Amino acid sequence: MNRTIKFILAAAAMSAMMPANAQDSEVEEEGVVGWTPVAIGLATPVQVPWGLNKWNVYGLDVNLFYTDAPRLYGIGVGGLAELTRDTGIGILVGGLANIAFEDVYGLRATFGFNYAQKSVYGAEVGLAGVRDTLHGLDIELLGSFQRYVCGCQIGGLVNISAVESYGANIAFISNLAETSYGMQLAILFNGTRELHGAQIGLVNYTEDCPSGFQIGLVNIIRQNQIPVLPFVNAYF
Repeated sequence: MNRTIKFILAAAAMSAMMPANAQDSEVEEEGVVGWTPVAIGLATPVQVPWGLNKWNVYGLDVNLFYTDAPRLYGIGVGGLAELTRDTGIGILVGGLANIAFEDVYGLRATFGFNYAQKSVYGAEVGLAGVRDTLHGLDIELLGSFQRYVCGCQIGGLVNISAVESYGANIAFISNLAETSYGMQLAILFNGTRELHGAQIGLVNYTEDCPSGFQIGLVNIIRQNQIPVLPFVNAYF
């Protein structure tokens, strides 16, 4: 334990003395003064090294309340929130929120809200999630929303894909997608405009089913010879 504490203190001290050497490698990024292997503090910018939205972190970024790095490759932990303004790669943990304005690669976990303005490649765990595109695994207590998903989503209440879904969508109440390639599994309702795969739930609905089937109490394929069937329905 003593060795670990000494290492963290030494790394923090080293990062505080790096500004002069760091400037040359990062001058091309507007607003960034350099990079550091360790950033530790209470809340950005009250940290070592000092500076709001000024330091890329390639290593460890830990703040008691709030951490804000332009780019983070490694481990980022914010007691209340963790934010990356550029690409984030690694393990990112925020107590109440993880926020990213560019792509994220790796694992993000929170007791609250996962948000990514662009794409997520990897896994996310939290209360609710919103992103443009998800490639990987998503587990949200309430559910999630995105335009595209490719992988597996598990939502306590609902999963919504505004454009396309590839893979498995599992929810307690409902799965909704414009076009679904794969499986929608929900206790109450699965809905999509176009189904290529399977829907399993109490009520299943699709406008068109070029390939696939439905299993449930009420199964609706509007553009079918028999639009509504109990128990099982499929394209024919």
